[in-house]
Amino acid sequence: MNIIVWIESRAGEVKSSSIEALGVARHLADAAGGEVTGVVCEAGGTSIPDAVLTAGAHHIVTRTRDDWNNCASDTIARELAAVSEETGAKAIICSATAAGKEVVSLAAGAMGVAVAADCVKVEYSEGHIQFERPIYAGKAHLLQGVKSEKIAISIRPNYGEKLTCDAAACVENSATAVKGWNRTQFVEGDSGQVELTEAEIVVSGGRGLKEPENFKLLEDLAGVLGAAVGASRAVVDLGWRPHSDQVGQTGKTVSPKLYIAVGISGAIQHLAGMSSSRTIVAINKDAGAPIFGVATYGIVGDLFEVIPKLESELKSVLQ
Repeated sequence: MNIIVWIESRAGEVKSSSIEALGVARHLADAAGGEVTGVVCEAGGTSIPDAVLTAGAHHIVTRTRDDWNNCASDTIARELAAVSEETGAKAIICSATAAGKEVVSLAAGAMGVAVAADCVKVEYSEGHIQFERPIYAGKAHLLQGVKSEKIAISIRPNYGEKLTCDAAACVENSATAVKGWNRTQFVEGDSGQVELTEAEIVVSGGRGLKEPENFKLLEDLAGVLGAAVGASRAVVDLGWRPHSDQVGQTGKTVSPKLYIAVGISGAIQHLAGMSSSRTIVAINKDAGAPIFGVATYGIVGDLFEVIPKLESELKSVLQ
């Protein structure tokens, strides 16, 4: 069973979650007796990092065009569908980033196949692909099998495995098979911050911080940990943080190795966006806050006393 993986990149910088997706695809291909083809859509002359060449792909196809950065997701999706046809692939895999969710859905539409979205586990068993994904706002996980001939899959970031293979992938450079469709221009700035959905550590704040200026406490703590800063819907609605920082059912879904919830009560819509985190630390002065019901570790106390002490201790250990 041949598999293709969209290797998401911008200006030559590959998303870490795409490397994880290559690892998932390689395990599937090895179990099913197939090969993995990574697809990079970039301007001509882009080099492929060594970490990508040895991440699990047997082949990497770079589809070049000068105006890729001005292309909409449907252009990339049609490119993936074209490569799938050329390679006889039975599955398309993308990381479930904001762009990946859109691309995998559009690629599935172009191919006329179903989508297994936001998976946390994908395996090959008894002749079929099986996948596990959260349902009911993360309260349960659903295990399903694929009986159709082809499938499109998105993998939640931080749930794949990064591989380092002995043999590097063969790289093939070719022009795009899809013409036109350059109807969108992307304007992207560099905030210098860790991207929320891909971060291995997330520090999020809620109304317990009392005012927007107090998010500086979390930003400083995140700087020590190399973490991203998130926020609850309540503070976003108050205008304290941009919507891009919102974690929850109507914001972003995150799955970091460590999630630190500071001054967040734990409303159900927030839990839906972070309950799949590996380790959850809750800091709240209300011992009855719902967040403690899902926390791995809880600290009942005044965050304005706890956070500075925590930052000081971490600096002594990490720096």
